[in-house]
Amino acid sequence: MPARGRRTRGRGPVRRRLLPRPRVLLGTLLLVVFVAVLVVQAYVNAEFKGDHVETEVGDNVTVPAEILNGGPVINTTGGQESTSRMPPKTIALTFDDGPDPVWTPRVLDVLKENDAHGTFFVVGSEVARHPDLAKRVTDNGNELGLHTFTHPNLQLLAPWRRTLELSQTQVAIARATGVHTNLARFPYSSKNAAIDDENWKLIKNAGRQGYLVVVNDTDSQDWQRPGVEQIIKNATPAGESSAVILFHDAGGDRQQTVDALRKFIPMMKARGYQFTTVTEGLNRTIEQSNTAAAAGAKPVPKLPENPDAAGSDVWRGSAVIWTVRLADGLVWAIAILFLIVGALTIGRTALLLLLATRHTRQRRKPGWSWGPPVTEPVSVIVPAYNEKEGIEAAVQSLAGGDYPHIEVVVVDDGSTDGTASLVEQMRLPNVRVVRVPNGGKSNALNTGIALARHDLIVTVDGDTIFEPDSIRNLVQPFADPSVGAIAGNVKVGNREKMVAAWQHIEYVIGFNLDRRLYEVLGIMPTVPGAIGAFRREALAQVGGISDETLAEDTDVTMAMLRQGWRVVYTEDAKAWTEAPATLEQLYRQRYRWSYGTMQAMWKHRRALFDKGPSGRFGRIGLPFLALFGVALPMLAPVVDIMLLYGLVFWELEETMVAWLGMLALQLFTAAVAFRFDKESLKPLWRLPLQQFAYRQLMYLVLMQSATTAMTGGRLRWHKLHRAGLGARAGTVPPPPPPMTAVAPVVDTWPSTLGQSRPETHPAAGRAVARPAVPAQATRDLGPEDLPSAGSPPGGGSGPVYTG
Repeated sequence: MPARGRRTRGRGPVRRRLLPRPRVLLGTLLLVVFVAVLVVQAYVNAEFKGDHVETEVGDNVTVPAEILNGGPVINTTGGQESTSRMPPKTIALTFDDGPDPVWTPRVLDVLKENDAHGTFFVVGSEVARHPDLAKRVTDNGNELGLHTFTHPNLQLLAPWRRTLELSQTQVAIARATGVHTNLARFPYSSKNAAIDDENWKLIKNAGRQGYLVVVNDTDSQDWQRPGVEQIIKNATPAGESSAVILFHDAGGDRQQTVDALRKFIPMMKARGYQFTTVTEGLNRTIEQSNTAAAAGAKPVPKLPENPDAAGSDVWRGSAVIWTVRLADGLVWAIAILFLIVGALTIGRTALLLLLATRHTRQRRKPGWSWGPPVTEPVSVIVPAYNEKEGIEAAVQSLAGGDYPHIEVVVVDDGSTDGTASLVEQMRLPNVRVVRVPNGGKSNALNTGIALARHDLIVTVDGDTIFEPDSIRNLVQPFADPSVGAIAGNVKVGNREKMVAAWQHIEYVIGFNLDRRLYEVLGIMPTVPGAIGAFRREALAQVGGISDETLAEDTDVTMAMLRQGWRVVYTEDAKAWTEAPATLEQLYRQRYRWSYGTMQAMWKHRRALFDKGPSGRFGRIGLPFLALFGVALPMLAPVVDIMLLYGLVFWELEETMVAWLGMLALQLFTAAVAFRFDKESLKPLWRLPLQQFAYRQLMYLVLMQSATTAMTGGRLRWHKLHRAGLGARAGTVPPPPPPMTAVAPVVDTWPSTLGQSRPETHPAAGRAVARPAVPAQATRDLGPEDLPSAGSPPGGGSGPVYTG
């Protein structure tokens, strides 16, 4: 049993990490900050419908009669319970729900034109967004009051949240204007008579915090936009009484409000009315009360209008304003990215369907062919590292194909599980085994190519099973002398499990849409390692299989395109592979694929400035791959972010319609790909589930790959834990009868079955066609050591997205 604090993984014990890796910790921290900012943004953007929303009035048995029948300014500070009115023939204009960048300036202009002032009960989140407007309100001689931070119904909130709604608005005002306010008006409040027991509790609580609560005498009902004359009629106080009148400077189109004020103020002034702020009017009432008070009575102090804010409130307000700005900016950025992703997705889908359909129709035309049948001998190279689970079935399917001349070269890359011996014991006459020290997949491929007898080279992964006609179908495009490499059709063999079934969907879409698209455009970026064919001449021109990237198949394909060779796709050449069966294995595989593809793109970046075929690939292929293979998958998370955000904070119905529309587009595109590949549509029922696990995993893969690429890290060639694919009906033929060996004895390489040589042989110990990759040194494996190299089915660096 391993010692406490250690675990066995790979080839040796690995010490368990007590703390997260720095990149995991950093990623977690960034995610927490991101979610927190979104929550803040959702909080400050809480939807409100305006003060006109009617709320049910409850019992008012605890509300004093003098409050129900009193004035609109309610004072419960210091334990008192009193109300005040404006002085006779005095109007206090009040405006709720602002500041608004369109309507607040227009209201202020009307007030200034008519030498009138008003009281603006502002929403704190809007002050944070438009601090300059709040400052203009006070600079013009008007005053501010609190209308909460997010305009909620305070009756529905917890006590701590009610306090926060007022205090946050207060500090936002302090930072924006440098002043403090003693006035508050609750959303959805009305007149004194509408105060019930619950509202009375809120009013008394506000008094304990030092606020005077302001309701109204007259409601203009401008929110209904009933017309200018009706607004004026609604606002006009009865007889010659004073009034606190309610208007709105935000919450919709307020042109009628502006026009009504332009008529109402001169009209009321002509009737002898004065216009004041609430505090100014209250001070006049206090002054009159003090004058009429009995001799010796202590005068009531006046209230300061727009007093200076405390320095601590200003600092706290800075934090509030910058948090709101950051949250707004982030959501705007996400919204813009969402539009970009949507446009790219729709454009890519349209291009896929158009060009892939064109490709399919061309191939299915009666009499279409690549040219005369290709019957030249073929050498199949199988690099193998610890492939005991599937190597026998793979080799048997290759050696027994219906193509007339096949030699199979299995290059055992330092396996420790007896892979080479298993192949040798099969005693297939057209198969030979070459043992080399562990040097990486590129090195194993180059070794096999160097020993291959023929000029048509097929490369196959050691866990892949070919159908009897796969090699024959695969090499037919070589009838066209301009074709240098051919991509076959990789199929998932273990698709019964959910994770593998998701990959089955991805493979079908990738191979039957993406690769058709790439072939039509002449920019096929990857010939898959599981089934690909190359001309030896083309390989020689690009220097063989490079070990400079982890995606050696993508690297060599890009190099061939730059040399002017055509790279094509043949859907009839099928190879069955075992896909990762767990999310962990899938993550490791795709991490390596994505990272390797990014390496290959960076390696070939100079093609952007080349001429001829290289320049064409550089200016068409690389940008296309960068845009749709890297950028689009990395931006795709904004779709899920907007979905979650919309479900929680926006309209549920609209959000679900948008998401279902995207899903329908994906399903349609996937169905087209499945029809092209003559696959059953039944697996597509798993596609909706794919949105909630598989895609998110691929997002993490791409992000970590990009981070690794930018930091210049290297990964080694390791392999997945395979269960092995069983022989598929009709794919693996019976062992061929004895025949003359086509693979002659090569005494310059380690011996195969029945061969021996003295260890003093000059080639003893040498078994590399290219220098071994330094990163392949044996060492303890950690979580970053990832499985076999390769590239995604779509040929890009990330998952295949269709909508």
